[in-house]
Amino acid sequence: MADDVGRCVAVDSDFPSGGAGGVPDRPSAAGPRAASMTGTEERPTWTCSRPTTHNAARVVGLSYLLALVFANFAEFYVAGTLIVVDDAAATARNIVAHELLFRLGVASNLLVFALDVVLAIALYLVLRPVSRALAAVATAWRLIETATMVIAALSDLDALRALSGAGYLQALGPDQLAALARLSIGAHGSAYNIGLLFFGCGSTLFGYLWFGSGYIPRALAALGIVASLLVLVVAFAVVVVPSVARTVIPACFIPIFLFELALGGWLLGKGLRPAAAIRRPPGC
Repeated sequence: MADDVGRCVAVDSDFPSGGAGGVPDRPSAAGPRAASMTGTEERPTWTCSRPTTHNAARVVGLSYLLALVFANFAEFYVAGTLIVVDDAAATARNIVAHELLFRLGVASNLLVFALDVVLAIALYLVLRPVSRALAAVATAWRLIETATMVIAALSDLDALRALSGAGYLQALGPDQLAALARLSIGAHGSAYNIGLLFFGCGSTLFGYLWFGSGYIPRALAALGIVASLLVLVVAFAVVVVPSVARTVIPACFIPIFLFELALGGWLLGKGLRPAAAIRRPPGC
């Protein structure tokens, strides 16, 4: 019985509702066969009644909100406070003087990456009834994003090592060490931007699945698609024309911030829409 509750069932449109919440106790066997004999078979509607889907949705909401807090602290507050563009010496002095703050930024990013893994898996669990294949692709893109951004955290640790004052660094002068630290911080930015490319791909695809699911308002899902595409386009443009970054960042992140904030609040406050009827896209 417990397995039956947690199963996504195919429901023929002519089969009367008989279970809780309008979900039939079992799929109709005659309906699809009869339709196929007349050549007018309709694609079934898929309804997911598993409690774990709603629990996963709450995990998605909580993960979004927590990740926003830690990510904004690390990438905007810490970086904005300590990193001086085009001044490696000033950046090195800031990091040495506020090493604990810099390390808190690294730790915050690591928490974000851990949350991203949980978020990607939870999103897959919620949206696989729409399309298992597309949800798997989107999840893979988000996991590649997370793995790439972990490299950014390693670059931050390299910057700290260059400024640590260790004995083996005495062969290099202060300016050289500051340049090495700034080079590592630049590598952080490059790795983070590549991660944003995969984030844009995965988030756009998840937005498409949200749009077709009926779980959330379509206007909110549409915002997610547009905001994710904006991140994708900007991240790609920065690879080709790096000077674009100074023009559009961080303004380009405002829409995706609003989407994730709104979606996280919606899923925690209201949850998934009840008895959401999902039509699988053709071929899924």
